[in-house]
Amino acid sequence: MNLSDSRTAGQPVVRPLARLSAAEAVFNTIREDIESGVIPVGSKLSSEATLSQQYGVSRSVIREALRSCTALGLTVTRTGKGTFVVASKVANDLTLGQYSARDLTEARPHIEVPAAGLAAERRTAEELEILRGIVAAMAVETDPESWVALDSSFHATIARASGNKVFASVVADIRDALAHQSETLNMVADRQHASDVEHQQILAAIESGSAEKARAAMAHHLEAVGVALDFILNS
Repeated sequence: MNLSDSRTAGQPVVRPLARLSAAEAVFNTIREDIESGVIPVGSKLSSEATLSQQYGVSRSVIREALRSCTALGLTVTRTGKGTFVVASKVANDLTLGQYSARDLTEARPHIEVPAAGLAAERRTAEELEILRGIVAAMAVETDPESWVALDSSFHATIARASGNKVFASVVADIRDALAHQSETLNMVADRQHASDVEHQQILAAIESGSAEKARAAMAHHLEAVGVALDFILNS
């Protein structure tokens, strides 16, 4: 990764990044600088273009890293003005689009657990094949943004396969928030591999046709997500 060692006005000297995904590395560096006070509260971060050049990564990588900073409550992006540091420690809750992590944690078990059970009983051969394809693609996907898109598709497909239009509509409505949540959990709590395993368990339960197993597998997945969120918020 090509990193500049020059100092941008009001910005820290860039340090070599660890061998993580590019977005994780940029995020960890910016977060460390904010939490340590190197980038103080009230500061305006450099533009996406400048940060992209500074870290030697694409602007999409910078956007992904900044979204996680915003989700943690460290920064806020104001349209036409830029991204500003608003706190030096993680907020009491995560902001995930129009919903919070707490909103999702409280609501998802009441929606996705019964939806998984119904999907085990009602899924069509086509829907099952779609789920298999998504899970297989996720297992080999190395691009974080593409993985997150597959993750939200997995949950939306299960809701549709439930045959219940209310479940399908609700999951479709929170899909963007789910994507933001997955993105942040992968970057901060390294959840991607664990999620892959849990998704495989959910798929196997739905394939078996057992509503009980499908509900249990989805409940286990959502509980693990909740534990990871607690770790982020309380660490």
